[in-house]
Amino acid sequence: MRTELSHLAWTDVPDRPLVLVPLGSFEQHGPHLPLDTDTRVADAVAHGVARRLRGEALVAPPVVYAASGEHQGFPGTMSLGNEALRFALLELGRSLGLWAGRVVFVNGHGGNVRCLADAVTRLVEEGRDTAWVACFPDGGDAHAGHTETSLLLHLAPELVHMDRAHPGNITPLRELMPALRTGGVAAVSASGVLGDPTTATAEEGARLFDALVTDIAARLQPEGAHRPEGAHL
Repeated sequence: MRTELSHLAWTDVPDRPLVLVPLGSFEQHGPHLPLDTDTRVADAVAHGVARRLRGEALVAPPVVYAASGEHQGFPGTMSLGNEALRFALLELGRSLGLWAGRVVFVNGHGGNVRCLADAVTRLVEEGRDTAWVACFPDGGDAHAGHTETSLLLHLAPELVHMDRAHPGNITPLRELMPALRTGGVAAVSASGVLGDPTTATAEEGARLFDALVTDIAARLQPEGAHRPEGAHL
């Protein structure tokens, strides 16, 4: 079974399939990573999960523009904002729910979480089998540091400029939040980096990627944890 929804004719879509919707962003990731880093990671993880599920899932085209207001101080960033994204995800879920058996958003950007959780909760209240999963590793640094740079060195090494990679603000995110809320990332990091990308390796990226795919696939197996309330799997 082909997993790329965009490659199918409507007559090829199976009855009530599981549909994975990658949700990323288009925002600065320091001087060394591409603007679509979050989208690339979410899309790759969704396809990895679909392969791991052996044809039991379809992968929709990714949602590229999301909630990236905290990065608006950097050229290249494009953001819909929270309200527009919440509405878009709600309507997308309703549309998918007319033919999909289950919809799971695979989220690659932390700034999407609030409106994503709100939209999924509303969809579940409407009786639609919808959930979301995060595809950023536990314990990783905040933004464009070791974690994301390692993942991109694994997934798209031709787009990573390690000669431009320099440590950014390595202060724990919880300590930066007051300044981030008022002034965005530019208020705490001139380069846009929160973490240290200089330690990143493709080998570490491959390990992180495999761990993400394995974990999410296990939670989406029929015998895995299914939460009817539909929030975060």
